[in-house]
Amino acid sequence: MTQLERRRFLGGLAGFGAASLFPAAAQREKPHRIDIHHHLFPPSYTSAIVALGLAPSPAWTPARSIDEMDKSGIAISVLSLSPPNVVFPDAALARRLSREVNEYGAKMVKDYPGRFGLFAVLPLPDVEASLREIEYALDTLKANGIGLMTSYGDKWLGDAALAPVWEELNRRKAVIYTHPHTPSCCENLKDEVGAGTIEWATDTTRTVASVVFSGTASRFPEIRWIFSHGGGTTPFLLSRFQVAEAGLKDKAKRLPNGYLSELKKFYYDTAQANHPGALGALLKLVTPSQILYGTDYPYRTGAEENEGLSAQRFAAKDLRAIERDNALRLIPTLQA
Repeated sequence: MTQLERRRFLGGLAGFGAASLFPAAAQREKPHRIDIHHHLFPPSYTSAIVALGLAPSPAWTPARSIDEMDKSGIAISVLSLSPPNVVFPDAALARRLSREVNEYGAKMVKDYPGRFGLFAVLPLPDVEASLREIEYALDTLKANGIGLMTSYGDKWLGDAALAPVWEELNRRKAVIYTHPHTPSCCENLKDEVGAGTIEWATDTTRTVASVVFSGTASRFPEIRWIFSHGGGTTPFLLSRFQVAEAGLKDKAKRLPNGYLSELKKFYYDTAQANHPGALGALLKLVTPSQILYGTDYPYRTGAEENEGLSAQRFAAKDLRAIERDNALRLIPTLQA
């Protein structure tokens, strides 16, 4: 062994020793990921849903979010409200909590510079109040987009009554993030498996179909839609969508470019859809350019998400796009 080879060998041993002595330091990477599906639970919101007899929120604080992000290599998380959201029979309560949640989220963005974004909540199906909240959230609070439920009672997002909201968000070229919810039809299921396990994925698909087949997507083309959990069961039902399109009245008006054209323009996050079945199906519908990284924290962790995406063996440029670049292209204000 030459002297040069000996130095290289010993240097390699030294590097191996450091990594074995300090495995966490060796594996820790500079946070770069952007989590598009990250929930917040303001104290006033948590108190309200407990008072209504609904399930309490999970243990959460801004500090816990930051700790989770640092552990999982997440640079920025975009905050949104999870179910029950503000979908309450009491319209005044829904309006008040929308404002309080949005102001709390905006304060987090300010208090932790560069770590958070915000998808503002709206008190739908109250259209007039929602229009006022859009103005306040986007113009005053500078939210990065709007966060909605997939359904509101018996209304999905393609319902004609909601058109004034889409008209305003289309004018603003807004991003709309959606999260599944339990519609009225499925609130009283008597089974060992809750609605969140099965019906939520279906509700995402129902609202995707509602937005597409009602003509909402084609009428308001400047809206950028994000659908959670890999689009629910949408990728599995494409042949049924094809049949639905064939029988659609006013097809030329509602779907001038066809249903697939609209589905391919949407964005889909990977929260709870980071396993081979879901990712494989989603990649038959869209390219990696339409996929966004999401964890569903605090219900799931970044470690789980990272492991699932790594197992898919994406090309390095595609993985980088999913984990960060697609989100910045969609929401450039996150970079600022």
